[in-house]
Amino acid sequence: MSPTAIALILVAAVAHASWNLFSKQASVTGAVSFIWLMSAAATALYAPVIIIAVIVARPHLTGWSWAFMAGTGVLQAGYFLFLQSGYRLGDLSLVYPIGRGTGALLAALAGIIILGERPGAVAIAGIACIVAGIIVIGLPVRAGAAAPAAAEAGLATEITGTTRSAPSAVRATAFALLTGTFIASYTLWDKYAVGTLRTPALLQGYAAFPIMALVFAPQVRRAGERTARVWRDYRPQVLGAAVLAPFAYILVLIALSFTAVAAVAPAREVSVLFGVLLGRRLLGEGGLPRRLAAAAAIVAGIVAIAIG
Repeated sequence: MSPTAIALILVAAVAHASWNLFSKQASVTGAVSFIWLMSAAATALYAPVIIIAVIVARPHLTGWSWAFMAGTGVLQAGYFLFLQSGYRLGDLSLVYPIGRGTGALLAALAGIIILGERPGAVAIAGIACIVAGIIVIGLPVRAGAAAPAAAEAGLATEITGTTRSAPSAVRATAFALLTGTFIASYTLWDKYAVGTLRTPALLQGYAAFPIMALVFAPQVRRAGERTARVWRDYRPQVLGAAVLAPFAYILVLIALSFTAVAAVAPAREVSVLFGVLLGRRLLGEGGLPRRLAAAAAIVAGIVAIAIG
């Protein structure tokens, strides 16, 4: 993989973990209002960039290009909905690594089952690492384990918001697993769009946000008061996610446009390590050694699948 691709992916990983932190912080408000506000803000903020890019590059878009841009919006609407629902019930350091690891695992399994690929011993070991990491990271944190972390982060009064009961952790894990199915789906979908259809990465990465704004508009209209409250109380998180979510994904799509998905997919998952550290440091989440080790196992498993 070229140094340019590595730089793009590492910057994207930091941006990705950061906007997930913002999403977690706003998750107490529910999913739809935050997603719509973030999507609408991203649509508006990036519109001038898109307009200039289209005028300068004059891309040739076929009917399939438009269909794949619309499709990515639908897939990412499901992704954001399940992700935000998971964050409402569980820790960032629980939901984020499981979602990312599951996405990579399902993509590998799809290659085996659907495409008839025959993985080697290293790839099989990688699948086992991901499964083990997901199981370990999904184990609930002991009630007392989060208290020192929260106190260290200055969040002792918010223990109930960061330490979840076992049933909540189970439901959060279920939402994270569903999130992973959408990650696998839109990754393969968008790879085809930028690699085969030659849709510009900037357009493919941007298209999801106006589509999501349209998808969730009817529900937001019925929840006007809640949406106004989210905007008032969590405006920095909304705007932070609106800037970083498209930015991170556009960088990945640019890398995918000239680098194999087998190389890009594992490299970008280093973001799960950043996510676990952010959950500990800024949200006071417990179980850091176990979750960090499990997240490292997930990353190692993804790398093993890519090289095996």
